[in-house]
Amino acid sequence: MPDALLDRWPLPEDPGTARELLAAYDGPTRGYHDRRHLSEVLDRIEGLRDAGADCEPLPVLLAAWFHDAVYDGERDAEERSATWAEAALAPWLPAAVVAEVARLVRLTETHRPAPGDRNGEVISDADLGILAADPGRYAAYVAAVRREYAHLDDATFTAGRRHVLEQLLAKPSLFHTAPAIAAWERPARANVAAELSRLPQRD
Repeated sequence: MPDALLDRWPLPEDPGTARELLAAYDGPTRGYHDRRHLSEVLDRIEGLRDAGADCEPLPVLLAAWFHDAVYDGERDAEERSATWAEAALAPWLPAAVVAEVARLVRLTETHRPAPGDRNGEVISDADLGILAADPGRYAAYVAAVRREYAHLDDATFTAGRRHVLEQLLAKPSLFHTAPAIAAWERPARANVAAELSRLPQRD
């Protein structure tokens, strides 16, 4: 059966890696960080570029494919995803391109690109664009994230989630590219603040 996402893999000479990545995104423990998330990030990259955000397409698109290749709730998932990218891409691309892909994957741990890091700004904004989703999609995202952390009790999960949301709201801007700031900043802050207000209060 044809897989539409395979057609969006930017390295057609290496379809095997794309299939391995899709198998990872289809893993049984995935809730939010599945192939739908991958597809949405790719859509947002395309949308940001169409709206005028500048970046190098190849490393940014490859970083999107690899950024959640490993996702198991552990803190070093981005590092392991970056290491996978380095090993998988080394036979196919110049070392500088491979290094840039791995750097961008690691950046998705913090979503804090340096000023002028155009590639980093685009991948970060595309990854966090879910925060600006309509209320129904945002609610589904929140529920899916909770499923990914089903091994945590409610108190532990809530404390961690509260920390994440508070850190997001403390940022001067959630987004970095001009198109994302214009379209997503206000609804994203509203969604995050509303979710935070619904969490049980600390004891």
